[in-house]
Amino acid sequence: MHNFTRIIDNGKPRVVIIGGGFGGIELVKSLKKADLQVVLIDKHNHHTFQPLLYQVATAGLEADSIIHPFRKCFEDQPNFYFRLAEVTSINTEKKTVETTIGHLRYDYLVLATGATTNYYGNEQIKKHAIPIKSIDDAIALRNHILSNFEQALLTEDEEELNSLMDYVIVGGGPTGVEVAGALAELKKHVFPKDYKELDFIKMDIHLIQGAPRLLSGMSDEAGDKALAYLEEFGVDVWLDRFVKSYDGYTVELDNGQKFITKSLIWAAGVVGSPIDGIRKESIVRGGRVQVDEYNRVTGYEDIFALGDIAAMITAQTPQGHPMMAPPAMQQGKLLGKNLQQLISGKPLTPFVYKDQGCMATIGRNRAVVDLKVLKTQGFFAWLIWMFVHLISIVGYRNRLLVLINWMWSYFSYDKGMRLIVGHKKDPNAPIHKQAPTTTQTTFS
Repeated sequence: MHNFTRIIDNGKPRVVIIGGGFGGIELVKSLKKADLQVVLIDKHNHHTFQPLLYQVATAGLEADSIIHPFRKCFEDQPNFYFRLAEVTSINTEKKTVETTIGHLRYDYLVLATGATTNYYGNEQIKKHAIPIKSIDDAIALRNHILSNFEQALLTEDEEELNSLMDYVIVGGGPTGVEVAGALAELKKHVFPKDYKELDFIKMDIHLIQGAPRLLSGMSDEAGDKALAYLEEFGVDVWLDRFVKSYDGYTVELDNGQKFITKSLIWAAGVVGSPIDGIRKESIVRGGRVQVDEYNRVTGYEDIFALGDIAAMITAQTPQGHPMMAPPAMQQGKLLGKNLQQLISGKPLTPFVYKDQGCMATIGRNRAVVDLKVLKTQGFFAWLIWMFVHLISIVGYRNRLLVLINWMWSYFSYDKGMRLIVGHKKDPNAPIHKQAPTTTQTTFS
């Protein structure tokens, strides 16, 4: 396989970063003034602000308001190079990265591949459930939801109607709670206007959580308040329950309870995405790569990992750090400094996670926030949630678009992005076939 074209060795140490998530882009930023060659490889040409994927899925935001091109992010960084490719393996002896477009030599390699949806080995659920981990997933879910209601208008069978209108969400973490709240808002404010012929009393929203309470990573107050808010919205929450099977129509729980639905939304956890070529001894539970206090992969001197893929196992963090954006961003920022220290022969700085807290929103005027200095719920928490997410989005244009959409939705009680675009997740699902056109557009 040929080498990368147009990336020539310029005599400077080359840092190759695999993955442009929160950790990857923070690392690139921190190397802006370094006397290095920085190469980012990703299978997409954009960064995705994952905490707001659920709003794309539930018609609150358009996809392009939460994604930002890598080349645009770093257009003023002369030492930055980007290549659109998927990494297939690493050759640690030759110090090369093998990809779908060729191979590339590295001096220092950083794994920032993030995580993928965890189905806990259940292939049946993996086949039929709808994940919400990427922008493609979010668009597919929005298409699915809207197409279900279009089809519901055409059926006279009561069970078929219920299967199209009912939703089961698995996972009571922030994503699951936020999806459930957003669907409940659509049920109350939006869908009755769009689909006047349907009786939305028949639309049931179920949230399945395997733990004794919601938002396990947050305080008891936050979990209890989230439950109260969801019940106030009419969401049926089932705690201490696990999904045993789902065949695309019937959801069966571990206690034998069953739901009929064509929509099982899976937000029940993630698992690391290690790359072939890393020694098996370095991969620990959950598909994560074990790293030392400097984010260096155990067993290697020149390979590092950060974010969801990295498991920094210590006495204080026996399971590694939480698989969330803040640890990834902090690790990326510090690793940039440490790489420069390493090249200069200076001592490295160990990573210490500064936990600023967690938050989740459960719909209009309702959120829960656990900060280091403050725990709050309700309207004030909702304002904090909006502010933090708004300033965290990459790109001034995106922040403005999100703010405008949020303001419009708040004052109009409307969700303006109710569009079926691209391809449905399930090509066999019943929906009107469109006549062929002369041009084809791919949405991503």
